[in-house]
Amino acid sequence: MAMEPESLGAFLKTRRARVTPADVGLRTYGTARRVPGLRREELAQLAGVSAGYYTRLEQDQAGTASPQVLGALARILLLDAAETAHLHNLALRRAEPRMARPQAERPHPRVLSLLTSLGRSAPAVVLGRRGDVLAWNRTGHALTAEHIDFDAPQDPAQRPSVPRMFFLDSHTRDLHENWDELARIHVAYLRFTAGRYPTDRRLAELIGELVMRSDDFARLWATGDVADCTVGTMRLRHPTVGRVEVDYQVWLQPDSPEHRLEVYTANDDSSADALRLLSSQVAGQPLPEATLSTGL
Repeated sequence: MAMEPESLGAFLKTRRARVTPADVGLRTYGTARRVPGLRREELAQLAGVSAGYYTRLEQDQAGTASPQVLGALARILLLDAAETAHLHNLALRRAEPRMARPQAERPHPRVLSLLTSLGRSAPAVVLGRRGDVLAWNRTGHALTAEHIDFDAPQDPAQRPSVPRMFFLDSHTRDLHENWDELARIHVAYLRFTAGRYPTDRRLAELIGELVMRSDDFARLWATGDVADCTVGTMRLRHPTVGRVEVDYQVWLQPDSPEHRLEVYTANDDSSADALRLLSSQVAGQPLPEATLSTGL
């Protein structure tokens, strides 16, 4: 089941609910309030628009909002950069976009060359727009998903999906000590991606599947949180080398901006030793040329 694209009005409601009058300097004089956050009238007044117009925005009946109005709403709702970008993406989208099924993604040869140059010393994974693994080096595979066939990314129909692994695969869940933290980031980034690609049927189907099959995903999706994902920390209980703490850094690719090269670096000496051990264990396995193909 494909998930219906999020609307501007739905996003505004979730963001309004989290902002209290005190957050924006409003006095309530101790009166009882029936809503958890700002009232529509309060937000409209602070943003410099009429209450009726703002109400129509939340009901998705106001047409296209101007950049000035969106900027005012983002300021009052205390949106960060990713949330503000998501707000503009939703506002620019047609009310009923025509969904399409994109072709299988192909990692750019330059990205694959960079992946090769990292060798086995730096674990790395190339991810597509929906979080599918398009390619990985031996150590990246061993660190993040050694229970999955190394050659799986070569077949678009069998590519590992990081969101599916995170919420539906017990091995992946057991691997991450800070699963709760990373799960929130995964869901928030998936919502950010959905705002950028509202007509991607494969993405909508992925979100719908996860909502139906994972209570944790459904709960986190209902918060409406949005975030970009560029850096962070993973604390792992690795089945082969024990506890490992790594920082991940996401490198965006000019030739394929929808794809992300995720590189992992040790956070402390013991983790560096663990990565060296992992690297030595895979060193005897030659990297097949097929892995550095387009994956099709």
